[in-house]
Amino acid sequence: MKTKNFVATMAITASIALSTTVAQASTVTSIAETYSNIAHAMYEDSLITAADLKTAVGELVAKPTKTNLATARKAWVAARAPYQQTEGLRFGNAIVDDWEGKVNAWPLDEGLIDYVDASYGKSSDENPAYTLNVIANTKIRIGPNVIDATNITKELLSGSLHEAQEVESNVATGYHAIEFLLWGQDLNGTEAGAGDRPASDFDVNNCTGGNCERRGAFLVAATDLLIDDLKEIVEAWAPRGAARADLAEKPENDILSTILTGLGSLSYGELAGERIKLGLILHDPEEEHDCFSDNTHNSHYYNQAGMIALYNGFYKRVNGAVVKGASIAGLAQKKSKKAKAVLDTLMSNTLTKMQVMKDTADSGKMAYDQMIGEGEEAGNKIIQDVVDGLVAQTRGIEKLVAALNLKISIEGSDSLDSPSTIQ
Repeated sequence: MKTKNFVATMAITASIALSTTVAQASTVTSIAETYSNIAHAMYEDSLITAADLKTAVGELVAKPTKTNLATARKAWVAARAPYQQTEGLRFGNAIVDDWEGKVNAWPLDEGLIDYVDASYGKSSDENPAYTLNVIANTKIRIGPNVIDATNITKELLSGSLHEAQEVESNVATGYHAIEFLLWGQDLNGTEAGAGDRPASDFDVNNCTGGNCERRGAFLVAATDLLIDDLKEIVEAWAPRGAARADLAEKPENDILSTILTGLGSLSYGELAGERIKLGLILHDPEEEHDCFSDNTHNSHYYNQAGMIALYNGFYKRVNGAVVKGASIAGLAQKKSKKAKAVLDTLMSNTLTKMQVMKDTADSGKMAYDQMIGEGEEAGNKIIQDVVDGLVAQTRGIEKLVAALNLKISIEGSDSLDSPSTIQ
């Protein structure tokens, strides 16, 4: 088998030092163009790495060995890095927000898809499909409807299963469905270890877990569907795409507000709050974003790297090419050097704190789910430092918004705004 050169870790040079881009003309029109070009490049990189994942998945299903499973897992981790950098495009851009649930919906009720450990339980008051297990059943009931699931296809996953009965945790498509199939449940709690699904779960001749052919079919269909969905968003940000046009057609202040809303809402409500602080309050690994693979530290880190790229108008692609141009940072340099200097420092500080988290996990010293564990003072501090950095960064974004005479609405989070209500 030919060895793949997956880019598991991308060199992030999109630091605050990249303010060399501010020398370029920073009209609002040129800022929107750079922002759109970076969006297009980020999603193209997501598609490129997803194609590598498709190749690895195909080889795993055809020849289910430990080596091929490890290769597919590495390809999944590599595919997450460029995608996570796109999340600063959400919240402000309605087209992205409406689409995003197809590929990154989370959390996921594993029993919808496959077998689960007895500790998972047999039912949920919130989800009638909690233990549907489509891999084990050729006929499934969704509400009053009995659905023929003999063939596990893209249409079955996206049309009948994903968010079935309007339950958000019925996730059958996207990165996390694929992640669960590659790793299986992580049953280690806040102890060391990720999911440990055996390669034989895909081996029709030496099958563990039952229904190995159907499990492989689900994995292939979910990966193919991920590629279809990424193609859709790449097209949306292409030169004549709908997302690019939607941004360009807005009044100038609304263009700037769109960009800053995405950065502020990801920084605060989504990342600092729902993805990080909530899990830290509860000390619950079920609140870990990439919970099956123990890749959460990378997901958070690349969210920050992506925000910096969008702010500075400078993105380094997986092939080493650079997309750069006029930026919010450049406009801030002209309009309010003080607000820019504050935000530059805050974004850099947050990246530094993210780097500590990432290095701690990458070294094998302590995984993310261990860092949020109850009584783990050193790990809790690492994660709280990240939260504090993101909250301060958001305050810096708000100061820049005020300096530019704009108005935005940043998404909140009970975990930050009303932590006493979290149970």
